[in-house]
Amino acid sequence: MSYLLLQPCRLVTMGVAGCGKSTLGAKVAEALGLEFVEGDDFHSKASQDKMRHGIPLEDADRIGWLDAVARELNARPAGAVVTCSSLKRAYRERLRSQVPALRFAFLDISEALALERVAARAAHHLFPPSLVPSQFAALERPTGEPGVLTLDGALPLARLQQQVLQWLQAEGVAREQ
Repeated sequence: MSYLLLQPCRLVTMGVAGCGKSTLGAKVAEALGLEFVEGDDFHSKASQDKMRHGIPLEDADRIGWLDAVARELNARPAGAVVTCSSLKRAYRERLRSQVPALRFAFLDISEALALERVAARAAHHLFPPSLVPSQFAALERPTGEPGVLTLDGALPLARLQQQVLQWLQAEGVAREQ
């Protein structure tokens, strides 16, 4: 199934490590015919080194990264789907202030499921399981914020993709072809 964009679509798939934001983001981008951007690619080398060594990032570590994510979204006139944990409201507000009509799909999962998923991918990912608790400590759920769809990240991928696409249709962003 494919979709026709009715307006530019800038979507962030967000949540803690292991929630499935990259997997879902890629599937939604494919259905919409948009570029998929892996937000982790824009972390500084220093931040990547911290994470590899099990050191949680601080707010100051994320400022340049958030600005780079915003630049990537704005560099694509038709829009894009980008992954960005966006754990705190201040981070989401920073992105919103730079990206018009930004939307977020928040994948909400339990800490146990996040730990399981991160441990399963640990051999080929910069983010170690030891950092999962720090993600939950920092998380400010986007309850009541504008332009946010909250999803049960434990649902099957196809169902999550369907929910995001239905939401974007209801928002007048896209329609099924």
